[in-house]
Amino acid sequence: MLAQADPDLDDGPRKSATSRMCAVSREVRPIDELIRFVVAPSGEVIPDIKRKLPGRGMWVSASRRSVAEAVRRHQFSKGFKRDVRVAPTLPSDTEALLVRSAIEALAMAAKAGQVVSGFGKVEDALKGGEFTALIHATDGAADGIRKLDAILRQRDQKRGESPVIAVVNVLTSAELDLALGRSNVIHAALLAGPASKTFLSRCQMLVRYRMADADKTAEAARNSRA
Repeated sequence: MLAQADPDLDDGPRKSATSRMCAVSREVRPIDELIRFVVAPSGEVIPDIKRKLPGRGMWVSASRRSVAEAVRRHQFSKGFKRDVRVAPTLPSDTEALLVRSAIEALAMAAKAGQVVSGFGKVEDALKGGEFTALIHATDGAADGIRKLDAILRQRDQKRGESPVIAVVNVLTSAELDLALGRSNVIHAALLAGPASKTFLSRCQMLVRYRMADADKTAEAARNSRA
């Protein structure tokens, strides 16, 4: 008799899977919209942000509220079918790991020569260079952000293109400093390349984690008015 697959757990960090079931909502979703959790040797549940940690994993929708709900409902003990330790700070710990992952990816992009920083250099890149994203610190001054965003819009209008350049606003100035190894970084431009693609993917996950629930609330409000 063949053993049935456990819908709550995977069989390890296999890259071939494209979707998994959220342990909280029970919805099958693309893995890019989920976060994998594993049990460390200490018995503590930890996020596997890069989906590489050994052992069977449980998947939860990439939103702070979903992770908090999994903690509240003791979903990890149920899913792993044994006693596990779950920190009450798991939702914020998960966000911190997502931030760290984005910082590491930006640092790799900088080492690959795919990042320029400083208002003047970014302004020059927007006017003449080829780039894939404009980065602003979340605590940057509104005036500088408006000026660079306006240059980006003017560039697209002159070229007759629809906006295809991502504007990334997920890391603080201190976090950008850490990634780029310099102080007072407020603006940066990201050039195309594999490392840049990884950074943008991790930023997308961080935004989803922070905003998924807000987006659903807004969508529900729109539907209720329809």
